[in-house]
Amino acid sequence: MAQADWQGLLDNAATNKVDHGVTAGTTKPSGGGLHVYAFRSLEAASNIVALHAGQVNFNPMLSGGSVRAALRRDVGRGYSPFIFMCLQGTGKADGAYMLGLSDADPYRIVLRKGDLDSGIPDGGAVPATAPNILMRSTQAFADQPWLHLRLDAIVQGTGDVIVQVFQNDLLANPVSAPVWVNIPGMEGPQAPTIAGFVDDALGINSGSLPFTAGRGGFGFKSTSIGSLSYVDNVEVARQV
Repeated sequence: MAQADWQGLLDNAATNKVDHGVTAGTTKPSGGGLHVYAFRSLEAASNIVALHAGQVNFNPMLSGGSVRAALRRDVGRGYSPFIFMCLQGTGKADGAYMLGLSDADPYRIVLRKGDLDSGIPDGGAVPATAPNILMRSTQAFADQPWLHLRLDAIVQGTGDVIVQVFQNDLLANPVSAPVWVNIPGMEGPQAPTIAGFVDDALGINSGSLPFTAGRGGFGFKSTSIGSLSYVDNVEVARQV
């Protein structure tokens, strides 16, 4: 997808608060191209920038979908890059399923459900209590690797949404030819019978009704100055 295919949130932070755009000035993930998308926080305040696919049939999608991207963040605390699916509107207060690198140091891969503006806080999985962390990786990271992640929100005929997450090992497979495997610790509370998190139609498991439609994309949340994150090879697909 080209840069013109993406639309920012209506209330994205200004560029004098969070600078962002394409750059060739950093190491790319295995199989990546000439540029990546970078975010840099310019103030010690709560700010968010997110972009969603703006093409026909994606703005919004009428059912679930899938988003994949390579993410990388610098050292430090107070910021998180992420991908999202089923965003309910076009503002930072709108809810979505979010998969990203938590705001701790070291950080973990975290799946949460809720408003984009809360980012990816680090914490154990307590799905029905704010900040509604659904699953968290067993492994913690501190060496700034690129992590190639995939988030699927699969709408069932019952109204349930099965939220599944996967990782591609970039040491073995480039971003252009991923081999998706389960993320340790994020197989789902009902695995192996059901893979992923079942956001049930009654709103029991997550404390709120599932998101069955919406927008997909990527973003960056920061509360610290000088924080850096990178995104590459973003793909969005819709459920049909």
